[in-house]
Order: sequence, then structure tokens, then C-alpha cells
Amino acid sequence: MWTGFHFVPESTVKIKKNGGIDMSQAVGVKRIDILIEGATIISPGLGGSDEKMAVVDEGAIAIDGERIAYAGPSPAPLEFRNARKRIDASCLIALAGFVNTHTHAAMTLLRGYADDMVLMDWLNKKIWPIEAHLDSEDVYWGAMLACVEMIRAGVTTFADQYFFMDDTAKAVRDSGIRACLSRGLIATSPDSSQALRENIELCQTWDGAANGRITTMLGPHAPYTCPVDFLEKVMEAAEELGVGMHIHLSETLGEVEESRAKHGGMSPIELMDSIGLFGFRTLAAHCVHVSAKDIEILSSKGVGVAHNPGSNMKIASGVAPVPAMLRAGVKVGLGTDGACSNNNLDLLEEARLAAFLHKVANNDPTVIPAEQALTMATLGGAKAMGMDSDIGSLEPGKKADIILLDMNKPHMYPKHDLTSHIVYSARASDVTTVIINGELVMEDGVLTGIDEQEVLQTAEERAKALVRKA
Repeated sequence: MWTGFHFVPESTVKIKKNGGIDMSQAVGVKRIDILIEGATIISPGLGGSDEKMAVVDEGAIAIDGERIAYAGPSPAPLEFRNARKRIDASCLIALAGFVNTHTHAAMTLLRGYADDMVLMDWLNKKIWPIEAHLDSEDVYWGAMLACVEMIRAGVTTFADQYFFMDDTAKAVRDSGIRACLSRGLIATSPDSSQALRENIELCQTWDGAANGRITTMLGPHAPYTCPVDFLEKVMEAAEELGVGMHIHLSETLGEVEESRAKHGGMSPIELMDSIGLFGFRTLAAHCVHVSAKDIEILSSKGVGVAHNPGSNMKIASGVAPVPAMLRAGVKVGLGTDGACSNNNLDLLEEARLAAFLHKVANNDPTVIPAEQALTMATLGGAKAMGMDSDIGSLEPGKKADIILLDMNKPHMYPKHDLTSHIVYSARASDVTTVIINGELVMEDGVLTGIDEQEVLQTAEERAKALVRKA
């Protein structure tokens, strides 16, 4: 279908342009905070369907405080045209900010430190020994580096599991990004009880902080590091706090085989279901080696899955049956994992990898089409984290987490299908402007509230010192 200046697939919802004259200075018109004008808006939800992308050729987005007041054709209705700041978004694409559903943010300090290794060797011989030397300052600056990298790549929300999480929370607060934080819990470590107390205190101290940008979960690492008796303590805490779980599940074949041998033939997912863990809002990372029964459980219990194609491929964990999960109604988002196993935090790259990986794994070029991959990077991730009432799409009433991409680039021409271009052609460096919670955190490629050079220099110094300790 030809629609002005680019082609849109027949399945895509199309929104028509408003008419009318600009009366932005009219007496009695409310003054809003930011008005984005002239953008090509691409988002699920705007056309009334979460499954289809709506495309607005010349769109406007009005931001009032921390929320979207209007998103649709230009010009915006009269009541939204009087703005404190106007952004000319001609030749720009407006998207909901990307949602990174699984990270270990401070592991940016270990980027390139332990590559090309088997997962358990990687953990036991390299990662856990050097992590023993991490301190709170390391984690703050590693997390700040992650926040800078993610903001520049258009990530506006991430789900993190690590330790010294007060310091990750401070980095989130200081950078302007949105995050759901959990303290990683390993029952086999000597400080497991203290770690659980730290996670509880994290929830008590930081949930709702930074103008609501910080939310919290409990973070049991995985069933193979957290026996059932420990998980029962975690669930008791979750019940008291009213929070959910962020846990690694069925990442490797060995993990699944060990679970079946120890727990009467039950997979990690079956085991977690049997003890009632899925009675809490759960974000399950990886879910690579899952059976049809596992998928049924994930779907019926509303478990969100963080699919990490880049990390899974690099560590050779396997190929998660994501198309089958999606067909079963499982809520699947995309994650990068830590920068030590990826080695970047570029969620746009994960969307591309997800689309490519499942096409070749299924010998079917039609699985995970571009539209679905983009939805996984935005609204799908928000659903997996249980945050879709607030983020994931550019709908009025949702939080103003918005990114602008420059489409005036050689790799974005000709403009046959911009949704396809975003997934298959666009780059993280195409992101020009990032708005989170209604605040401009990057404008025209410049971070507004972070001394980027200080972050880069300090992170480099702390990473080198950390390696010397190891």
C-alpha cells in the first residue's frame, strides 16, 4: 500500500492525518512540556492493536509532565499545541524506548575479559573469582557505563540482577534511565542470608524512587544455585514485600539434565511451578532448553521470558524455541545479558539477531518478522516485565519514554518499509534523542545530565585495577 512517502505492509494499521490550523498561542490553551512535531511515529497500540504496528507519516507527540498526552497525526489537537519546548522531528522516527529485559549492568567492567569459554568454566574460572574483588564504587561506575551505553542505544528501561545494588540504583537515579533492580542471590555462597537481607532492603529503600523510575524485584540466581528451601525463604519475602522474581531458568542443557536427575524428572521450570514460585510475577531469563510442557506452564502462569539471542549464541547455550513460545501466548521480551557475555548492550542488535536466528533455526524466513521483532524490543519487553500499563508503546497516558531515530541515512533509503528498516538496517548510532519519564536525557546526540568522559575514564581505571586484583 502506498501511503505518502513509504510503503506500509497491508497488515499495518494506518492512521490518517488531522486537519486544522495551528492555534498554539490561543488564550486558555494548556501549556504542555514538550511537543514533538513532524515525526514518523511507529508503535503498537496506537491503532487499537498490540499485535500490529501503527504508522503515522507526519505525527505529533505531546508530553505533559512524565506522561504522553497525545500521540497521533499532526497537527496535534488545539489543547496540546502550546508547549514549553518544541522538537522538530522531520526526517526522524519516533519509537517507544527499547526495553532490555535482562542485564547485569556493572559487568561492563568485564567486557572482553573472558571470551570464548564454556558457560560453567566461564563462571567458575573467570567471572566469579574476579567478581569476588568488586566493591561498591566498581559497581557504580560499571553501572554508569552501562546506562550511558544503553541510553545512546535507545534503551530506556532495563531489568538488572547483580550485587551492590544500592550503587546500581544510584547510577540509575543519576543517569535518568528507568530500571527494575534485583540483588542476585546465590544460596551456595557463605553470605546468602545477608544477600537476601540486602535484596529486601533494596526493595524497601528504592522501590518507586527517582520519580518512579526505579522498581524492584527479588533476584534468586537460578535453581541450580538456589535450592528449594532457600527459594521458599525468598518467596516468603516476596509475599511480604509484594514484589516479583527475576531468575535464570533452563539456560543450558546441562542445567536441565541436572534438575531432572535431582528432582524426580522435573525440569527447572516444572520445579519452580511445583513450589509455587510462579504465583509471583516472574521474569525468567533465557529459557533456552524448554519442552512443550514447560512452554504451557510459562503461558498459563503468565511468566515473562527474557530472550537473549546474542548471549545465547556467544556462549553456545542453544536456540530458545521463541516462535513456539509466542504462538503459545508466552510474554517474550529481549535482553542483552551482561556485557561480558554479549559484548554490548545494544537491544536493536538483539532484535535483528532474534529475527535472523529463528529464521535459520526453523528453516523458515517468515518466522519472527520485523514487526514482531520490534514489538519484542518494546511492548513485548514491557509485558514480560509486567510494566506494559506504563511503558512499551506511544499511547496517551503511558510514561513518556520516547526515542527518535534519524532516518536520513544511506542505510535507511529507499523508504519502502520503515519497520523493516529499523530491525534489519538501523543502527544504535541512529538514535539522536532520548526522553525518559518526560525528561530529555539525550538531545541531538548529547547526553544532558551525564559527564560521559568522566564515566568512560573512571570505568577504564576501575576495570584495570580490578584485573590487577584478580
